[in-house]
Amino acid sequence: MKLDRGILMDPRTKLLILITVTTFALGGAGGEATAKMVPVLCMVPFVLLLTAKRFKTALIGIILFAGSSILLESANAHNMGGFLYYMILGCCGLLGRFLPCIMMGRYLMESTTVSEFTAAMKKIHVSDNIIIPLSVMFRFFPTVMDEADSIGSAMKMRGISFGGKHSSKMIEYRLVPLMTCCVNIGEELSAAALTRGLGGKVKRTNICKVGFHFQDYIAIAICIVPWILLIMDVVR
Repeated sequence: MKLDRGILMDPRTKLLILITVTTFALGGAGGEATAKMVPVLCMVPFVLLLTAKRFKTALIGIILFAGSSILLESANAHNMGGFLYYMILGCCGLLGRFLPCIMMGRYLMESTTVSEFTAAMKKIHVSDNIIIPLSVMFRFFPTVMDEADSIGSAMKMRGISFGGKHSSKMIEYRLVPLMTCCVNIGEELSAAALTRGLGGKVKRTNICKVGFHFQDYIAIAICIVPWILLIMDVVR
């Protein structure tokens, strides 16, 4: 089922947000110069998910992100040490850095159609060698998730689940079919992309109208600020 779009945004804006969040939240670029902007960037994916009516996903993400930050600050305030501190540091670090990027990537993939993404990439003259794999990826992960849910439902009916009668067979009967499905889905989506003319020499038309709106300019402005701070810090 397609995600409710919420705020209508251009695919290029979403991609810019993803790159910015990944660079500064996951990569830690800018250091102290961009430290105050990182929490703002990290909250953008959750706000977008809320506007898209994915309340459960957004709230769980916000709780995990805020909880990990509070827990880490509490551990540092009490000068905690030893194995427990490193466990907390590792878990909170992974959640704080990876979670916003994962949520933004999920929003981008679920709220953008392949046609919209292709049209947006064509406008910035991206090569077909990049567009075709990314277009396949846009359909690959949602399809795999649907297949995983179907396999999980079928296995539960047979008692193959955690706590079930045949829990020891869970990996074999779930993982093997899922791996087979992944291979088949990848081949089918690649064939479908080529059938639609994505790799052809003739210029391909597209009925999707993509463009920037007021909300895109606001999002772009938010993303530009940390990049400016980073450049100023490097120049110094």
